[in-house]
Amino acid sequence: VEIMGRHSGWIALYGGLAGGANYILIPEVEPDIDDMIRVIKEKYGRGETYAVIAVAEGINLGEEHKKVIIDEYGHVKVGGVAEKIAKIIKNKTGIETRHVVLGYLQRGGSPTPIDRTTPMLLGVKAVELVENGEFGKMVAMKGNEVVTVNLIEVIGKTKKVPRELYEFAKLFFD
Repeated sequence: VEIMGRHSGWIALYGGLAGGANYILIPEVEPDIDDMIRVIKEKYGRGETYAVIAVAEGINLGEEHKKVIIDEYGHVKVGGVAEKIAKIIKNKTGIETRHVVLGYLQRGGSPTPIDRTTPMLLGVKAVELVENGEFGKMVAMKGNEVVTVNLIEVIGKTKKVPRELYEFAKLFFD
């Protein structure tokens, strides 16, 4: 299952864990294809007949799988990795594979109560900032708390998945 995540794997990691993926591949961690294949073979060895691999679109599969396409904005177009992973699995295991790219589907689900209330909390805080003449700041959630962050601290930076969090998630790969 290919999931958004050009530069970081937050959505793939949390979505994969929540959805019960058997293995998750994210841009922050070099893909361990042999380990993924081991997990799949063990699963099939237990008599199970499917495995779900969550893969962020921005993972690096190496030069042999790289095909660079530039979009209309001059950015490298990412994607297609689920199909490549499916072919790798088929070639290394002989197991029939299918891939799916969620694309906009992952953005169109029914919102949860948290999905509905969090933007309201952020919006109220943003209005407070404007009313108080506090510009050059953004609002964000830190845990369950609405906080403000100076834009200069975050512009041009990407929040990466910490290695420790990925290692923790691996405890649930089966």
